[in-house]
Amino acid sequence: MDMKFVRNVLLKALALFVAANLIFAAWNPTGLLGSISAYNLLFPGRERFPFGENSAVSYNLSLYNLSAMFASHEIAGAVKTPGEYRVILVGDSSVWGILLRPEQTLAGQLNAAQLTCSGLHLRAFNLAYPTISLTKDLMVLDQVNHYYPDLIVWLTTLEAFPRDKQLASPIVANNPAILADLAARYKIQFDPNDPALTRPDWWGRTLIGQRRPLADLLRLQFYGVMWAATGIDQEYSTDYDPAQRDQDSDVTFHGWKPSTIPPDGLALDVLDAGMRAAGSTPVLLVNEPVMVSTGKNSDLRYNFYYPRWVYDQYRQLLAGYSQQKGWSYLDVWNLAAENQFTNSAIHLTPAAETLLAQRLGAAILQQACH
Repeated sequence: MDMKFVRNVLLKALALFVAANLIFAAWNPTGLLGSISAYNLLFPGRERFPFGENSAVSYNLSLYNLSAMFASHEIAGAVKTPGEYRVILVGDSSVWGILLRPEQTLAGQLNAAQLTCSGLHLRAFNLAYPTISLTKDLMVLDQVNHYYPDLIVWLTTLEAFPRDKQLASPIVANNPAILADLAARYKIQFDPNDPALTRPDWWGRTLIGQRRPLADLLRLQFYGVMWAATGIDQEYSTDYDPAQRDQDSDVTFHGWKPSTIPPDGLALDVLDAGMRAAGSTPVLLVNEPVMVSTGKNSDLRYNFYYPRWVYDQYRQLLAGYSQQKGWSYLDVWNLAAENQFTNSAIHLTPAAETLLAQRLGAAILQQACH
């Protein structure tokens, strides 16, 4: 074998590899690559954003590429018809539908109800994403107007409001460029020292540094085959720990002690930004149902998340703030009974989702048909 020839081949291969990494790092096309999808082409679009463990049981995984998440969703392939009243749901895991099949979720039940108004047929899209953070919701809200909504329904809860929760969601922490852009455009003051604002260095932008995100993009496409065949996108386990009924006696909340929420404790500026992101599209802000426990220390805490004092103040504050801003606001915090929650104080059973769909459907029609 000609060793000189082998050496030249290896050197050329190395040069090409280095050049490819340099070009990839400079171009940073991961977002563009995410928008290239087999969903809505070869496979039907997903009814909710991809989320979960990389699993051959759920045919799903969590990835942090917003372009890929939207491209895999059914809304990316849904042509809006003249007779459609399009409603987009934004929120956390309770709206996404942990332990619920797509047809059992809030969006699924709203669609099954076949609501109509003035000749328009309501169609709901589930753009919720698990983890609780107003900033995570803002990242979604900033893109929803590309899909021609007639109404945005933003479901949220107190746990999404504290300052220390804003950058904690992995989808936020893994998108520093998007986060910096949102902060600049909406004049939001995040902690400049938070690691979530640190952009990847040169090595992190190379093909080698991006190998996990790129592999996740491919996995998502591969899972499309089984998603199309089964409609399964999570493990529907009946073996889970039920939401905590007996509560601790600790009444602090994110380090706050009774009896007053700190003046700048809630990220109301992010809430404002979400409303501005909606542009001219009407928004219905909803304080979502939470479990009201009756067990030990239930006189001190409503549930695992909330001491009574802070949640009561939050409800009063959010109602007053919404009225001051002229927002449409619906508070359904105690809609569901204690036994209508599954593995969390915010995750509803299918029966409770039916109640919520009925209540929310009436509110949507009132807003749409006024």
